[in-house]
Order: sequence, then C-alpha cells, then structure tokens
Amino acid sequence: MLRVGLTGGIGSGKSAVASRMAALGAVVIDADLIAREVVAPGSEGLAEVVAAFSDRVLDAHGALDRAALGAIVFADEAARRRLEAITHPRVRARTAELAAAAPRDAIVVNDVPLLVEVGLAPTYHLVVVVRTAVTTRVERLVRDRGMDRAEAERRIAAQADDARREAAADVLLTNDGTRDELRAAVDALWRERLVPYERNVRARRAVRPQRVVLAEPDSTWPRQYARLAARIRHAVGADMRVDHIGSTAVPGLAAKDVIDIQLTVPSLAQADGPLAERLADAGFPRLPGDWWDNSRRPGGGRWEKRLHGSADPARPVHLHLRQAGSPGLRYALLMRDHLRADPDQRAAYLRLKRELAAAAPGSETYGTLKEPWFDEEHLRAEEWAARTGWRP
Repeated sequence: MLRVGLTGGIGSGKSAVASRMAALGAVVIDADLIAREVVAPGSEGLAEVVAAFSDRVLDAHGALDRAALGAIVFADEAARRRLEAITHPRVRARTAELAAAAPRDAIVVNDVPLLVEVGLAPTYHLVVVVRTAVTTRVERLVRDRGMDRAEAERRIAAQADDARREAAADVLLTNDGTRDELRAAVDALWRERLVPYERNVRARRAVRPQRVVLAEPDSTWPRQYARLAARIRHAVGADMRVDHIGSTAVPGLAAKDVIDIQLTVPSLAQADGPLAERLADAGFPRLPGDWWDNSRRPGGGRWEKRLHGSADPARPVHLHLRQAGSPGLRYALLMRDHLRADPDQRAAYLRLKRELAAAAPGSETYGTLKEPWFDEEHLRAEEWAARTGWRP
C-alpha cells in the first residue's frame, strides 16, 4: 500500500484535504480521533493522564476536559512532553492496527497534526503539507472554533513553523484561496501522483525518464535529497552511509531532474537480499538487469553495482548501491567533490552536457558520449585529490 503523511498547522484546512481524499477512495487514519479514543472514559490512557495532571483535567462526567488540559500543556513544554509520552505510543499502536487492516492496494493517508514535530516524515512514501497564511489561520480559529485571538496565536506558536513543515513536504498544498481551488489541487494530486505511485509500489516498478532534458540548477535539490535519504535510512538502517552524488549534488550545475543517491553496502550479496525488498517497500524498487560503472583504469573492466529507482512518478531517482571500499564508490564521491571545488571544470562539464543533450537526447546515448570526458576528468580529479589530501 502507499503510505501518505498529511499535516498542516492548526487552522490550515488539513481536515478539508483529508475529507476530499477519503471521498476519492483513500483510507484516512485521523490521529486526532485516535488521540481522543486512547483517553476515552475508562481507558488506561485517561488514567495515566489524570495521574500526571490530577483530576482537574476531568469534566463533571469524568471525561477528559480537553480545554483544561490544553490550558496546561500549551503553556508548559515539559507538561506537553509528559502528555505526549502517555498518548503518542498508544496513538502509534492504534494507527498501525488500522493501517494493517487496509486493503493491499490502498492509499493510506495518515492525518497527523504533529507529523513534523515528532519526526514521522521518513516513515511515509510521501508527505503532503497544507500551507495557509498565519493571519488566515488565526481568523479561522476565532470564527470557526470560538477561540479568542490570543489563544489561537498560542496554539499556532506551539506547533512547528511553516519553514520546518515545508522542509518535510514532498507536496505543498496552498490553501489561501477558495474551497473549490483546494479541491481541484487535491484531485490533481490524487489522479496524477498518488494513484500511479501506489500502482508502481505494488508492481515494484521504477520511473525512468527516457529523454535527456537538462533542468536549470534547482536550490531545492539538496532538500529533496535529504527527504529521500531519510526514507532510505529508515528502510535499511541509520548506520548505513547515504550520499548525494551526481550533478544535482553540485551547486550551480544544470542537470537532468533526477536525484542520484549512493548507498554504501557491505557487499553486493547483501544488496541482493532482504535489503532490496526493504527498499522496494519504501518506494525504491530495483531496476532489472545488470548494472555497472566503466572503470577509469586501462584494462580495469567494469565496476559492478546495483541500481534502484523511485516509484514516485513525480520524483525520479537513481539509487546506486556500491560496495564499501570499491573503486566505483570512491569515484562517485571524488567526481562530485572535484566539480564542487573546481569552477573551470564545472563550467566545462556544463558546456559538454548542453551540447550532448541537444545532439543526443536519448539517455543511453547521452551517457555513452560523456565517457571520454570522464576519462580525462578522472585524471584531473585524482591529481586534485593527491594535492589536497581528499578522502572519500
């Protein structure tokens, strides 16, 4: 199944997005509803909350007085963390139960207000953030929820700010317009990205652009890499090395809009085992066939590797699995770092890329025609490494 994290600040309109996705066929798991369920009257969760904060957080009927509890925790970070330690594990356990019960081909949308704050972004195939101007959110909370303005501002300040949420967002839905505009944006996201993404994950199918189209340097490429790398680490273990390589890792360099990532593995035999399945489950299926890099040493043969891609139709990825200590792994890092350090060679490489993209837009031909330049660049890079003491 496809796992989508949905979040947004209080008053952003996140619930409207969740409702539309449910109408389109998503299995929506609402963390707020679950959070209420785990502290319902008679529950162990409520008993722990009362033990931590006293019975002043109960109403006259013995149920949780959420306003009274909110007045305590939103003004005291330590108190809020005590509450989260009680509720979050229970919410996670119930969320896992509901997700496990969803159909195999489901698009499961987890509606989580504090998704960014508690570090859940890497656990999803995609994170959708609903962004709305703070002034608009305050007005909505005052108008629709009866909050006074000071309380609305406190609630907003207690959550992650917009910059932090946007750093976690694969998709940013702006909700400063009409409800119809928001609905149209959600429908397009569902049709053009989420449905084909789910099919690709289920079929273990990666997206591969067939033509070379150079994109101008994109300042968001490093942030996109960071989100992808976090998912990869979550899938395979945080102790495995992940690096941003290739042209999108070199500031100021035009490139195919494909994020190249290198995962260092102890051996290629390990890359062929359960690790490959974990990557596929996370949205990075293995590409069929045999893959290698051409050796830069005369008579050196080929440097074998494994290649995975991305099942996300809107974010192509080349995930190169190379063995620790291998010449191919070292070469990928050396080329990146030399081009970062040498503006003249970076400019020369850019000229070559533009010429070949215009003359040979087929991806295989484009790659082959760059080989002579890489042979020469390898010598220059090795000289630079020896002179500077560079290490991978």
